[in-house]
Amino acid sequence: MTALILAVIAGAVVGLTLGALGGGGSVLAVPALIYLLGFTPAAATTTGLIIVVFTSLTALYAHARAGQVRWKAGAAFAAAGILPAAAAGAAATHLPQAVLTIAFAATAVLSAISMLRPAGTTRPGSGGVQPGKAAGAGAGLGTLTGLLGVGGGFLAVPALVTVLAFEMEAAVGTSLLVTTANSLASLATRSGAATSLDWASIGPFAGTAMLGAWDGKRMAAKVSGPRLQRIFAVVLLAVAAFMLADAVT
Repeated sequence: MTALILAVIAGAVVGLTLGALGGGGSVLAVPALIYLLGFTPAAATTTGLIIVVFTSLTALYAHARAGQVRWKAGAAFAAAGILPAAAAGAAATHLPQAVLTIAFAATAVLSAISMLRPAGTTRPGSGGVQPGKAAGAGAGLGTLTGLLGVGGGFLAVPALVTVLAFEMEAAVGTSLLVTTANSLASLATRSGAATSLDWASIGPFAGTAMLGAWDGKRMAAKVSGPRLQRIFAVVLLAVAAFMLADAVT
């Protein structure tokens, strides 16, 4: 199978995931770039951020049209992660590739566990927003984005639900704003690395992912969120197991 076809297939899956769940696409994009298209872990994290920016913007527009983005709260949440994302992005270029692979796999496992865990009892709109926790969650997401090339949406959604008491639809839409901001901040520290990337593969990957994001938004309206999360969690666990086995052998 040619690299172009693999890029198109992987891009479609990433776009569907981001559009439907508001996150998780980058957790699939990085291993796809490494194992299907032959990118190094360092190049894959930078490329993953580029793909996530374009795809998240597309999905953000689709969710915004449906009134599912809370701009003010999302901007404040994202602002807390911008500096950590930039700092972690600069540090990631100096880490060994095996360390990046293991850290990424561990993050995928934690993400899968959080998606398999039963939903909490927090009711939308109940209780007060806790600024300290919101800032801490935003900073943590920014650090992950910069270090591992993940947008952080798969962690932003539960954080927005539990910390800011968002309903699920608003959390999914707003997480795309957070993902876009963090990814752009991290990319700003990796501008030199972008010149050496394989744009012939990135273009089809990103283009298909953007189209997939629209379909993912429509799929989210037809399939229950918990079912989508369970399917995605199982895929994440399989990907993480493969990456860990590859890193230690």
